[in-house]
Amino acid sequence: MNPTEKALWFVESHLPDAISLDDVAASSGVSRFHVTRAFGAATGRSVMGYMRARRLSEAARKLAGGASDILAVALDAGYGSHEAFTRAFRDQFGTTPELVRAGGSTQNLDLVEPILMDSSLLTALEPPRFETSRPFLIAGLGERYSCETSAGIPMLWQRFGPYIGNIPGEVAGVAYGVCTNGDDAGNFDYVAGVEVSDFSDLPKDFYRVRVPAQKYAVFAHREHISTIRRTVNTIWNKWLPASGHEIADAPEFERYGPEFDPRSGDGGLEIWVPVKG
Repeated sequence: MNPTEKALWFVESHLPDAISLDDVAASSGVSRFHVTRAFGAATGRSVMGYMRARRLSEAARKLAGGASDILAVALDAGYGSHEAFTRAFRDQFGTTPELVRAGGSTQNLDLVEPILMDSSLLTALEPPRFETSRPFLIAGLGERYSCETSAGIPMLWQRFGPYIGNIPGEVAGVAYGVCTNGDDAGNFDYVAGVEVSDFSDLPKDFYRVRVPAQKYAVFAHREHISTIRRTVNTIWNKWLPASGHEIADAPEFERYGPEFDPRSGDGGLEIWVPVKG
């Protein structure tokens, strides 16, 4: 089983329990960061966000079935008060526990069902090459994303496109998509940018990322850009656990060379994953 499959099993088998991300990571045999990144790559959700949504979905079923004590349902779902449960329930479903119980149905609720992993979605992955990057600077437009909102990244690239070729200090020919500042909830900063010689004279709203000298495993993604998630999924859930390498605390990035055509999405790119040692 890969880290995501182990995490899914652990969450589903401990759904009523007070488990933490540390518990999920330990059950998966990897670090908190690794399980967060792997789970997000495979499912499009954060670990704890999935667990919260599953607990609330099961709570909704109990309420629709006529559960008499809403506080008992709240406690079973991991909430310490009726008020906290109601807020979370409304955020998830747009309605209140009382209304779901009164209506006796979950028909209009967007319930989150258990995820069944399909290993056939994983791509055949070319072995990586290993490189030690030189220190360099990247500047561009950035946003904070979650696993659930990362589908908005192509729109960020669309916004960044007109800047390419007109950025002070720009090193022409290569663009970078940089993931950095990830947290336990699956949130991360993504920067669509280019290499620059220095950070002076940049537009004030630009993000600035320093990439240190760092060892990287470099993977080729030769298919259309739209299938990149399958390659990332394979790296984090198949290659990395089997490789014996540990992830390093450094930016992860996509490198788009001159052969990449941003209009068609063809031409391929490289995925640079920081590893220790």
